[in-house]
Order: sequence, then C-alpha cells, then structure tokens
Amino acid sequence: MPRVVRLIAVLTCAFALTNIQQASAGLLPSSVTVTPQAGQYRWTYAIVLPTDSQLQNGNYFTIYDFGGYVPGLESSPAGWTFSAQLVGLTPPNVVPTDNPTLWNLTWTYTGPTVAAGQVGLGNFWATSDWDLSTDSYFTARTNRTSDGRIDTNITTTTVPVPSAGPVVPEPATLALAGLGLPLVGLVRLVRRRPVN
Repeated sequence: MPRVVRLIAVLTCAFALTNIQQASAGLLPSSVTVTPQAGQYRWTYAIVLPTDSQLQNGNYFTIYDFGGYVPGLESSPAGWTFSAQLVGLTPPNVVPTDNPTLWNLTWTYTGPTVAAGQVGLGNFWATSDWDLSTDSYFTARTNRTSDGRIDTNITTTTVPVPSAGPVVPEPATLALAGLGLPLVGLVRLVRRRPVN
C-alpha cells in the first residue's frame, strides 16, 4: 500500500510542477490609474510583456467585471482591437470568477510578433461611471519564448465598483418579512390569552 501512496504523491507533484511552469508567463498589468473626466472616470491599465513570453497576432488579455463600463469610451495603442462581453473571453486552463451582469473588457493583438524582453506594451483604458475600486481577475493568452506554444495566465487587477449607497432589501427579504411579521403578532396574541 505505501508504494501506491508514494506513486500518487510523485505523480501529483509532477503534475503540479508542469502546471506551474505553464502559468509562469503572460501579459501582466503593471499599474492602474483612475482619472476623473466630465463626471466619469478613465481607468488606465499599463500592460507589460514578461521576458519569458512573446506577443503574437491573436493573443489577448481580459479584465473581468469592469463595473459601470461606458461603451465607446475606451482606447489602446496601435495594433490592438477592443471588445466587451458579459461572459469571457477566457483562455483555456484558467478559471476566473466572472459575474455575468458586469462587462469583461478584452484587447486582442493584431500586429507583428513582439519578441520577449520585459516590454511595456503601453496604456489601455476604458471609462466607467464609478470611481471606487475592488479586485477582480485579469487573464491573458500569449506564446512562450522557449517553444512558441500558447501560454495562459491569471492574476488580479483593480476594477471599478459603485459607491455604497443606501441599503435596499431584496424582494425575497421583503416577502419573508411580510410573511413573518404577522406570524410574530399571532404568537404574541396567543401567549397573552389567559389559560382556563
């Protein structure tokens, strides 16, 4: 029996090391700045290509759950296209948390191959109605420098969330209160009646 346990442990370690090696590269957000403009907020992401990755046509990155997104008010350096969707665009082998009611912002590279070497790719920005922030996911798909194979990564970044306003109960909470309060009154009424 101990041989089987050792074999399982060795296989598990080998699998874990393989996955760690695959997740070591990819595009990364190096900084996020928020700038007020005309009652809205420009969220700017500086993106870096690490030394062990290269950027090829069709590679992309996605910022998940970008709250308050204002369509049509986004930009990127030359050689990139933009899309916004409620679910995805998610590279294989990564599992970000994705709220299907908030926009995911994706920039896809359309230019020539960029060799590795800790390259700053420029500033990518989008506009939101919101200025408060929280953490969300950032995923990317690039190619490894060593063998050109597709590489994916996942990390966190900062995204906008709405300001905290007055707390409004959900409809289900109101329905339960509507049912529960009369029952509480009935119990109190029964307890007050004298016992014969």
